[in-house]
Amino acid sequence: MSTLSDPVNLSAPRGTDAGLTPKQLADKYGLSVSGKRPGLPAYVRQLWARRAFISAFATARLVAQYTTAKLGQVWQVLTPLLNCAVFYLVFGVIMKSRDGVPVYIAWLCVGVFVFQFSQSAIQAGTRSISDNLGLIRALHFPRACLPIAFTVIQLQQLLISMVVLVAIVLISGITPAMTWFLIIPILLLQSLFNTGLAMVMARIGAKTSDISQLMPFLLRTWMYVSGVMYSVSGYIQNWPPLWRTLYSWNPATIYMDLMRYAFMPDSFNKHIYDGHLDAQGNATPKALILPDHIWIMAGTWAVVAFVVGFVFFWKAEEEYGRG
Repeated sequence: MSTLSDPVNLSAPRGTDAGLTPKQLADKYGLSVSGKRPGLPAYVRQLWARRAFISAFATARLVAQYTTAKLGQVWQVLTPLLNCAVFYLVFGVIMKSRDGVPVYIAWLCVGVFVFQFSQSAIQAGTRSISDNLGLIRALHFPRACLPIAFTVIQLQQLLISMVVLVAIVLISGITPAMTWFLIIPILLLQSLFNTGLAMVMARIGAKTSDISQLMPFLLRTWMYVSGVMYSVSGYIQNWPPLWRTLYSWNPATIYMDLMRYAFMPDSFNKHIYDGHLDAQGNATPKALILPDHIWIMAGTWAVVAFVVGFVFFWKAEEEYGRG
């Protein structure tokens, strides 16, 4: 008969499992590591199965974004318009950038709206993991849902703002053309590009929270060198050919040029190809066609950014939300 003072044997009972390592025991009973990263095909299937969650999450966050503001959802349109007004005053009026660009107000607004789409998606993606640790630790879902959802939020905001952008373009005297149908594929390509960058920055931001403080400065620099508020063609025409080629691959400039061409093909061509105008100031027939290589560049950026960003994010799937 044992007493309370007798020693207690805490070792595992002897039996068929005796001598097995933890890994062997896990394999024997079909156990797996909690939060283990699935294979890439399985991850894609899990993500597709959560598409309703992504849509609902994005819509809910968009609605709740301005609930504390008196003007509410009006700020979705008012914010880019105020940016356009400030840029027009500084660059259009004071620096006289409007003198060399036809229908400058419409040209400026298209650039601001398009660049802000990428800027906001990247900024939101950078904080998508670090700002939602509670959700990540409470629920099991593919973590890529978050940067994708935040990109969807920015796309929804852009689509709402497009109503005002179309009104600005029409007020500027631009007649709707068949090129307006190009807006849809342009937005799809830019959305893929933004999603890829958002996922890259989501992984970096999850490990280095300070990057979110640095991003506004990097994005502001990108904006100034991309020709959002003024034409850069006059500044780079004397650059060496290699540098001009490298600059032509700037994705922000590519997507802005495509969107500006879609909205205002005639004005876009007279501005971009101003060295090919005849004596009456009319563009030659060649100038009325957007070079095909711009579409190739836009598609390349979209596919490469999305694939690289997706794989880069998936590689650290099991690390998100851990201390």
